[in-house]
Amino acid sequence: MKRFLSVLVASMFLASAAYAADVTKEEKADAKATKEEKKADAKGKSDAVKTDGKAKSADTKAGAMGDEKKSEKAKAKTEEKAKDDEKKASK
Repeated sequence: MKRFLSVLVASMFLASAAYAADVTKEEKADAKATKEEKKADAKGKSDAVKTDGKAKSADTKAGAMGDEKKSEKAKAKTEEKAKDDEKKASK
């Protein structure tokens, strides 16, 4: 009878220890998932802000560099087109 009770108590102890370990493991997994979601949300917000800034700076750079890179021929063509448009408008 003593042996039966000692086995019963030992098995209940091991079962409760296993249950506690399982619960702790689930809580850690939930905490980790929540933490990753927060990071993803924050990263998504910062990426949106960064892309807007990059787009603005790219537009500014393209406009500034575009004027400098035009060759003399291209400048002459745009001037001729502007003159032709003025002549058409004055007719």
